[in-house]
Amino acid sequence: MSITTDKFKTILKENGVKVTTQRILVLEALSSCPDGHLTAEEIYDLVRAAYPEIGLATVYRTIQLLLELHLIDRINLDDGFVRYEIGEMKESRTRHHHHHLICRQCGKVISFQDDLLEELEEKIQRTMHFTVSDHEVKLYGYCEECRRKID
Repeated sequence: MSITTDKFKTILKENGVKVTTQRILVLEALSSCPDGHLTAEEIYDLVRAAYPEIGLATVYRTIQLLLELHLIDRINLDDGFVRYEIGEMKESRTRHHHHHLICRQCGKVISFQDDLLEELEEKIQRTMHFTVSDHEVKLYGYCEECRRKID
C-alpha cells in the first residue's frame, strides 16, 4: 500500500472530511491495486467483498470526494472506461506524476514514474506566465511480448 490507513484518516481529517468506513475502504481498494487503473464498478466489487452493505452510488460519491481532495486521479486510457488510481504523494504533499505506456497490440498498460516534464513546466511558467497545475502523459507503442511477436 502506498499510503497507510492511518495516513488516509489523517488526510481526510485535515481536509475537514468525516472519516467513514466506506471512504477508507475505497482508498484501500485503490491502494491495493497500484497498477490496476480501476473503474468505479471494479472499486465497488472490491469494497463490497469487505463491506457488502455498500451501494454503487456511495462508491461514486466517495470517488468524487476523493477526486476533489486530490487523493485519487481520474485517467482515460482510451478504452472507453473512466478509470481511477491513487495518487502518489511526496512528503511535501505535492503530487508525483506517473505516466502510462499503452500497448497498441494487447492493450496492456504499464505505469512508470519520472518527472519528465518538470523542466518544461518551469520554462512555461517563466516564459509564458502560465502555471501548469497538472499533466498526463500516455505513450503508445508495443510491449516487450507483442514486440517479440511482431519481430
